Parts: sequence; structure tokens; C-alpha cells
Amino acid sequence: MHKKSLALTALSVAITAIGNVGNVHAAGFQLMEQNASGLGNAYAGSAAIAENASTIYFNPAGMTYLPGFNISAGVNAIQPSFKFRDNGNSRNPTALGGGAPTGGNGGDAGDLGIVPNAYFSWQLNEKWFVGLGVGAPFGLMTEYNDDWVGQYHSNKFDIKTININPSIAYKVNDQFSMGFGVNWQHIDAQYKKKVVVPVTAAGPFLPGDADLNLDGDAWGWNIGFMLQPTEDTRIGLSYRSKIRHNAKGDTKIDGFAPGRSLSYDASTRVELPDSLILSAVHQLNEQWELLADISWTGWSSLPQLKIKNDGGPTDTLPLDFRDTWRVALGANYQFAPKWKWRFGVAWDQSPVHNPSDRPTSLPDTDRWWFSTGVQYAVSKDTQIDVGYTYLYLRDADIDTTSGNALTKGRVAGDYRSKGNILGIQVSTRF
Repeated sequence: MHKKSLALTALSVAITAIGNVGNVHAAGFQLMEQNASGLGNAYAGSAAIAENASTIYFNPAGMTYLPGFNISAGVNAIQPSFKFRDNGNSRNPTALGGGAPTGGNGGDAGDLGIVPNAYFSWQLNEKWFVGLGVGAPFGLMTEYNDDWVGQYHSNKFDIKTININPSIAYKVNDQFSMGFGVNWQHIDAQYKKKVVVPVTAAGPFLPGDADLNLDGDAWGWNIGFMLQPTEDTRIGLSYRSKIRHNAKGDTKIDGFAPGRSLSYDASTRVELPDSLILSAVHQLNEQWELLADISWTGWSSLPQLKIKNDGGPTDTLPLDFRDTWRVALGANYQFAPKWKWRFGVAWDQSPVHNPSDRPTSLPDTDRWWFSTGVQYAVSKDTQIDVGYTYLYLRDADIDTTSGNALTKGRVAGDYRSKGNILGIQVSTRF
């Protein structure tokens, strides 16, 4: 197949698939899973490895290590699990009389999610390189069984993004290069839950079903630098900017009285966080390659989620997110001419740090990544990567009213959570 036709096919498939991404979750709701080649290393060395075109996301300066025309495309399947256990202290909204809720624990709020990606890089001459990346850097879905104890906090919370990232890189010399990219990002969000509807301004109150749908587009940028102090050692530094979304849509409320419903124009402002990655890769010998990574994410850009309903009530979800750190170590072992074994471990800090701030829509906590994978060289220019990660999450307490016991009640208990990620990727060069 002609390389232009192959590139257009991969791009079309990636954009179509990402548009259907739903049930995904990572630390906060940021998705590290932007390739499968890094999955086996727990994404250690992500901004320095530059072994295929997916470097466009992690560090665009890495394109200067990719001669010719390169394509890398893959998919990650993420299976999270979030199981709530009520400790007996959960309560209905006080507007409905309070008291212990009659619902259950909600089942498993996690669900299978698919995260595809595609990248293309092209060497223009000895100094200049251009590329394009398509991925889903943020995503989350939690969905509970109907009539669970936290139904006035959340029944379904679903965020999807698609990010298109044209990039350019310049090779200053054999030791230093730099890259820059712009990002167009689209966001879709759905939020479903029970709400308290006043019959009059002073009450009484009736339970209703709310369905919020929002979408929006925004722009951001990213920059990266690559330093090669020795033939065997490479250091990468990259930064991705905040992206400020002004999303608009509608809120519909029904189920509170026969034949009656409410509808409002809705809007929210969401500032998705910036991030910084410092990575290193060292070729120890012909067989062993060592990788390390430390990254920071500015989650404090999201202190709350405020939904404004024109002519109706404003719904505020307190978050009080903190900035987070992630540390990863990994290695690659060339155990046969065409086979490479990957492994790695990472500690990933959650932006949620108090039981009172842990929302049912994002029952997040710190996690450990335990990763492994293999790479098979089909030919000199084509590789297939398969990676797997087990996510270990400690049990997380929750005791929250989401800032409003009157209309939301109280959710108290703990979550038992875990996750599995499986990825596959094909990279080739022309």
C-alpha cells in the first residue's frame, strides 16, 4: 500500500474509534495510555525513548531520531473496577427527609474502555521534521446500578476527549534538538443522577432524574527538548499546556411528576491540567536498556466543577484536586535478535486526597503500575508491541455530601478498586 494511503487509513480509523471511546479511567482522568510500546515499561522514559512516532505526544523533539516517514498506531483496552461498600452512615438528602437510603452499593462502577491512537512523522531534511498525533489524553466513565445509595451524587459520569496534535521538530546538532506542537481538543461529557426538584420555591420536594450533556472545543500547545550528552544516554524534557474548555449543552429533568419535565441551557468552564515530564534512557550494553521518568500534573486547576443552568439552579461538584507526581522505572532486555522484553513499575499519585473530597463520579486513589510486554521485530523497519499493566489501588475511604447535604445527602463507606490494561501497537518506517 502506498505510504500516503496507509497514513490516511490509519488516521481515519483512529479518529473514528476515539470518537466512540467511553469507559476509561486513569489517575484523575488523565490517560497515560497514548501508545502500547511504553505500556510494558509503565511509561518509564516516555519523553526520552523516541523509538517510534508516538514520541509526538510525549516529546515532539524525539522526531529528530526518526529518519524517513514513520507510522505508529495502536489501541489499549482498559478494564477498571470500582466497588463501593456502604458503612451504614450514608443518608438521603435532608430535603427528602434524610434517613438511611434503601438502595444498594451500586455494583461495579468500572467498565471496559478502548483508547486508540495514531501518529505520523516525516523527515523533511537533515534538520527539520514534522508530525501529527491523534489520541485521547483525558477520559473517564463511572456508572452505577440504579437506586444505589449515592444516586443523588452520580449515576453515570462520562468524559471523552479527542486530541489532534500537529508538531514540528528541529535538530540543532547531534546532541540537542527541540520540538513544538499545537493541540486541538474536543470534549464530550454526560452526567446523570437523581436530583431534588422543588414543587414551589419553599417546597415540598420531589425526586427527579437529571441528564446533562455538554461538549466543546479548545486549543493548547506542547513543547519538548532532547539532550544526548553521550552516545548511550538520552534525556528528554517536555511540557503540555493547560486546555480551557467552555462547554455548552443542556440539562433535562423528568420523572418527578407525570407528564412534567424541565429543560435548561447548560454550560461549564473546565481547565484541564498542564503537565511536565523529565525522562532518561541509558543503553547499558547490547542487551540492556534502562529507563526512568518523573512527571508532574497540575490538577489544582480543577478546584470544582460548576454547571450553570440558565433559568435554573447551579450544580456545583467540589473537587479540591491537588497537583500530583508520578515516578516510573523500567528496563528493556534484548533476549533474541528479533525479540525485546519490557518491564517497569510506577507510583501514580491521585489528585483526590481526602475522603470528604472523593466524588462518587471519580473514586480515585494512589496506585501502583506493574507492567510487562514484548516487542517483535517483523523486519528492520516494522515492530509489533504488546504490553500489559496491572493497576493496584489501595482501599479508599469516602465520606462526602458533595457540598450539599440538603439536595445530595451523604455517601459514606469505602471503595475497593483495581485495573487491567492490555495494549497492542504496530510501528513502521518507509
